[in-house]
Amino acid sequence: MASAAEKLASSLEELKALQSKGAVAIRSSNLSRTHRERLLKSGFLKEVMKGWYVPSRPGEGTGESTAWYTSFWDFCAQYLSERFGDDWSLSPEQSLILHAGDTTVPQQLLVRAPKAGNSRTDLPHNTSLFETKAVIAHGQGLKIRNGLRLFGAEDALILVPEAFFQNHPTEARTVLAIMPDASQLLGKLLDGGHTRAAGRLAGAFRSIGSEKIADEILSAMRAASHDVREINPFEQSIAMPNAGRVTSPHVHRIRLKWDSMRGDVIALFPKAQPIANDVEAYLQQMDDIYVTDAYHSLSIEGYRVSPELIEKVRSGTWNPEDDAEDRVLKDALAARGYWEAFQRVKESVRAVLQGADAGEVAERDLSDWYRSLFAPSVTAGILKASQLAGYRTSPVYIRQSQHVPMSVEAVRDCMPVFFDLLKAEQNPAVRIVLGHFIFVFIHPFLDGNGRIARFLMNVMMAAAGHPWTVVRVEQRADYMRALETASVQGDIRPFATFLAETRAAQ
Repeated sequence: MASAAEKLASSLEELKALQSKGAVAIRSSNLSRTHRERLLKSGFLKEVMKGWYVPSRPGEGTGESTAWYTSFWDFCAQYLSERFGDDWSLSPEQSLILHAGDTTVPQQLLVRAPKAGNSRTDLPHNTSLFETKAVIAHGQGLKIRNGLRLFGAEDALILVPEAFFQNHPTEARTVLAIMPDASQLLGKLLDGGHTRAAGRLAGAFRSIGSEKIADEILSAMRAASHDVREINPFEQSIAMPNAGRVTSPHVHRIRLKWDSMRGDVIALFPKAQPIANDVEAYLQQMDDIYVTDAYHSLSIEGYRVSPELIEKVRSGTWNPEDDAEDRVLKDALAARGYWEAFQRVKESVRAVLQGADAGEVAERDLSDWYRSLFAPSVTAGILKASQLAGYRTSPVYIRQSQHVPMSVEAVRDCMPVFFDLLKAEQNPAVRIVLGHFIFVFIHPFLDGNGRIARFLMNVMMAAAGHPWTVVRVEQRADYMRALETASVQGDIRPFATFLAETRAAQ
């Protein structure tokens, strides 16, 4: 008779076979009842709705959203295709948001289909699908991305109402900015006689500094005897550098987030203090706070590291070969890596205290902090050496977050822009708050993004005359909630306030 482990293994083989075919949404008919119940009980499957499941990870607590958020887009693509075949598409509004590179999981996904029931389907964690009978994307106006059927950017810009530009200004400006010319958009405006949309889009392009495209829209529409009245659908005009020349939406989104958030940061974060001349005294304060900082920073990331272990690593008495307690390798190597990275960060702090530009120091040293953080785990054979090569080469997900970090290609587009923004920024508070937030928003590494972001924040703190600041593990919920609000809702104020209050309490 097969053991329980052997039975589970056979069920996992069935699940793996489905996943190897690209299945993320698992229908009850895809698995036998025995396999399905076994995988559900062991935590390898979670139910989405009656008859539909997604893979999950054993150990996720009740109510944890990670499995759902990481599966959301793939599930929706498969579920909708099973339901409607090829006769569906997402709404123009959601299409534009995705064209802008924003893959945040929405509370409600708007779907169009000729056979739609004008009804809502509830999904886990207060998300839902709302299907409506309306014109769908088709022909050359249909773009398929990762199984999702979208309106092309030009069609979506014509179809969305003026309110979209006010409710989603970052996404609208991003899509406008990636258009190199007016040709494709103009053809659709002329053929459809879209006079109101033409006036709205002419004003939108002019508001981001694309005067040529705005003039071409007006000229061509009037030449075709259309009466077009230009209006600016945005609440304010923001000129975008490289509009029409840089075609990565992610680059424009990062720039827009920085520009739109910096005013709130300046209003909420304390002004910089005069930098103390005693560099060695500042570095000694870092040494004095190291154990506290390492304990809390590692604990926030889920490592079970005691202050005693951190002290043993720092003093050089950590001995995994002869001490049984030191053989708890993963956590111990994380502590060792943190110690080695902290020493590199100290040298970066020394440089900025001696007058080096903090943005240039961060660009020069950040990769070294990262390699130091994980070098002990590579040496021990726990991680592959390739992990030290640099930016990630595969997708990552943030536990329990609706924010889905950008693709690996987008990371390579955005990190140079991130450093450019950091170096060009003159306000120290903005460097502190947005340096931390935009870095974790990009999420450039497979692991260690939170620790690196806090190192970066503290180098900027030192450059601004503020003391080294520890985010404590007891604050984790508030810290993560503030980052989530900034990532998903675009509101940086809770995070700026959180860091300001944390700094004041040190």
